[in-house]
Amino acid sequence: MDVPLWLALTVVAILGVKLARPPWWLVAVFLLGGYLLADSFVGPAISAAVK
Repeated sequence: MDVPLWLALTVVAILGVKLARPPWWLVAVFLLGGYLLADSFVGPAISAAVK
């Protein structure tokens, strides 16, 4: 069974927020920080490390 990555990440994120109950500002900081980091000069290095 092939599950799309975006679906798996969404399910894990929803369960994590429901079970761990982090503050919403922390979730927003992680989302914004990840978006900004992926678009910076560090993005290709992260991509190479993940592969």
